[in-house]
Amino acid sequence: MKIFVTGGAGFIGSNFVYYMLKKHADYDIVCLDALTYAGNVATLKEAMKNPHFKFVKIDITDRENVFKLFEAENPDIVVNFAAESHVDRSIISPEVFLRTNILGTQVLMDACRKYKTKRFHQVSTDEVYGDLPLNRPDLFFTETTPIHTSSPYSASKASADLLVLAYHRTYKLPVSISRCSNNYGPYHFPEKLIPLMITNIFHNKPLPVYGDGKNVRDWLYVEDHCSAIDLIIHNGKVGEIYNIGGHNEKTNLEVVNTIISTLGKGEIEFVTDRAGHDRRYAIDPTKIHETLGWLPTTSFEEGIKRTIKWYVDNKEWWENILSGKYQEDNDNVTYSSI
Repeated sequence: MKIFVTGGAGFIGSNFVYYMLKKHADYDIVCLDALTYAGNVATLKEAMKNPHFKFVKIDITDRENVFKLFEAENPDIVVNFAAESHVDRSIISPEVFLRTNILGTQVLMDACRKYKTKRFHQVSTDEVYGDLPLNRPDLFFTETTPIHTSSPYSASKASADLLVLAYHRTYKLPVSISRCSNNYGPYHFPEKLIPLMITNIFHNKPLPVYGDGKNVRDWLYVEDHCSAIDLIIHNGKVGEIYNIGGHNEKTNLEVVNTIISTLGKGEIEFVTDRAGHDRRYAIDPTKIHETLGWLPTTSFEEGIKRTIKWYVDNKEWWENILSGKYQEDNDNVTYSSI
């Protein structure tokens, strides 16, 4: 079995690479990544030692080279993590999100059609559903919740999802989609909430919290997300959408205060709220539990301890990102021969 993992030098993609190399030791994993600002080739340092792993520096919108790679490698499955994903950046520069998240997905699916890939899996987000009111804890996102996007980022992901479903209906492309709640864990880029708080504490900087800090997210440890995708690509039904969530709802303030309590220091600074900031996300994962038997195995309390410890033990990794050194390393990686 050969699997293409796009965006594999990013946060969730790299965790999926390591999960699959460990879980399916006989599989060949080919990682495609353009190494834009959120990708870090150093993240894949250990994977590079595995003979079943190959890295290719490539932009998924580069149709010519993507097709050449498909012809050379002939993957059985494509799992598409490649995406611009930071909401604040999408508000400032929407165009790059549309290019990568929509057009890049189209290029990949066109290649899957031509080279008869057995499954194209689109990794999406619960943000395509918009948000839920804070005063209705009984409401959850299901797979049939209407799409109601709030940012250029979520709109680009929703557009890609609709394109994936259209390719299934029009061209009979074997596809599946997963929409997951907020992930946390190792290799999370330092601009995101949890790693930002941890790294700011180490640098004795204030901890910026948007608005009143009462925005609620459903947090899932990244390894649990990887196990869900593994189940979907092997046993999930073609043409289906699966919501992945852990029923670990926390306000941003609760998350930040947990980090402060664990590290023993840190001072919150409330800042101007993000434009169009969603109030609450909450996933109903009943479908994937009942049809595929998936349940998360990591509680938030355990997962956040593991995450904080990882950042304590891997200062060089995130210090190189904050200093910009990682970009020099990325630039030194040339496009692999195809």
